[in-house]
Amino acid sequence: MSRLFPAPLLSVAVFLTWLLLANSIAPGQLLLGAVFGIALPWLVRDLRDDRPRMRRPGVALRLALRVGWDILVGSVDVARRILGRESAIRPEFVWVPLDIRDVHGISALAGIITLTPGTLSAELSEDRRHLLVHCFHTDDAQSIVRTIKTRYEAPLMEIFP
Repeated sequence: MSRLFPAPLLSVAVFLTWLLLANSIAPGQLLLGAVFGIALPWLVRDLRDDRPRMRRPGVALRLALRVGWDILVGSVDVARRILGRESAIRPEFVWVPLDIRDVHGISALAGIITLTPGTLSAELSEDRRHLLVHCFHTDDAQSIVRTIKTRYEAPLMEIFP
């Protein structure tokens, strides 16, 4: 089974992504999605030398719910600031020191930050110990650092040991 599906979760993700992009569940699109879902992970399996090792699915679920909530709250906050006075916006770049060392965890953290409205991962230092984050608005850079570390990095360190 692992020969046909070297990365089953990736196969499912490719299949579902294809259906979303095609915006159809017609038999032809289902078949094409299945072909892509099988073929693409198989074709790139040799390129994936470092597979993620995830633990603590309960923590991952709580983190996903937290990120969903933060996206909702952040969207409202950013919309309010955009529609309000320009002086209510104080953008800033903030370097966030990283304790997480797993490359997959760092990628997940950068993705979470970028998904959350009002923040954007801009750069990872060469030694992978700091992440540069652009904040749409901040009054206190250290508060941003504490929030990122407690809300996102700490759970990711449990998920990606």
